[in-house]
Amino acid sequence: MSRKQTGKVILAGAGPGDPELLTIKVARYLQQADVVLTDRLVSEDILKTYVRPEAELVYVGKQCRRGASTPQETINELLVEYAAKGKLVVRLKGGDVSIFSNILDELEVLAEHAIPYEIVPGVTAALGAAAYAGIPLTARTYTTAVRFLTYYKSDVVTDNYWKELAATNDTLVFYMSSETLDGVVANLTKHTISADKLLAVVEQATTPLQNVHVTNIYEYDQQLKGKKFISPSLVIIGKVVALHEQFRWLANSNSREDYFKPVAKLFTTITDHTEKVKDHVSRA
Repeated sequence: MSRKQTGKVILAGAGPGDPELLTIKVARYLQQADVVLTDRLVSEDILKTYVRPEAELVYVGKQCRRGASTPQETINELLVEYAAKGKLVVRLKGGDVSIFSNILDELEVLAEHAIPYEIVPGVTAALGAAAYAGIPLTARTYTTAVRFLTYYKSDVVTDNYWKELAATNDTLVFYMSSETLDGVVANLTKHTISADKLLAVVEQATTPLQNVHVTNIYEYDQQLKGKKFISPSLVIIGKVVALHEQFRWLANSNSREDYFKPVAKLFTTITDHTEKVKDHVSRA
């Protein structure tokens, strides 16, 4: 009797939005996959171009502070279920798999069930947003380091750390923090961050709908406070933001459309690809 073969899970980064920033390795795995579990922040062009029609495409989108998000426990269960059937599963995440994602939860469950896996990096949002905004994150004479942070809730950064962040010359990049940006600015100005530090909000970075909003951090209240930014948005703070004016090469779209569908729409929309999968299964 033949022994049942365990499948494999590929934890892969799809990049920040522009489908041409997908790596060759991830594209190859998508063309081979039996199942693709995809985040919300993955370009539909990637899914349409690289996922083979016979593959099962499963949306497992997350959206901060949104009730429609797929629970991480459900995603973990799906990974185990499909791998147990001998499937090649691609867990496709926006940006890079290791930056502010739930990869640790997924690695733990894969290890617990002895499921083979591979981690394939992608272009993270900070690098994509900075490049497409013309902001070199570690430009010589401006800074020597960059920090990736998040402030999605008020208790994740201590007051002492805010004091350090206000004093450093490091470029600060905040993920998942556009809805709490008022608090970011308030904490940094409270600790008298230098007035030559500018703030940029990059909406829907690297996509055709990208917009970049720049202000002096002490003029934030007059220019940007209370503005609703389209998800995903990334915040860059530091002296290097001043370089945007000189080196920006992509004009603002000035659009208020969503490049990535909100989670609620993903849960209520059946894609053409999914219809093909159902038809294929029904005929099998």
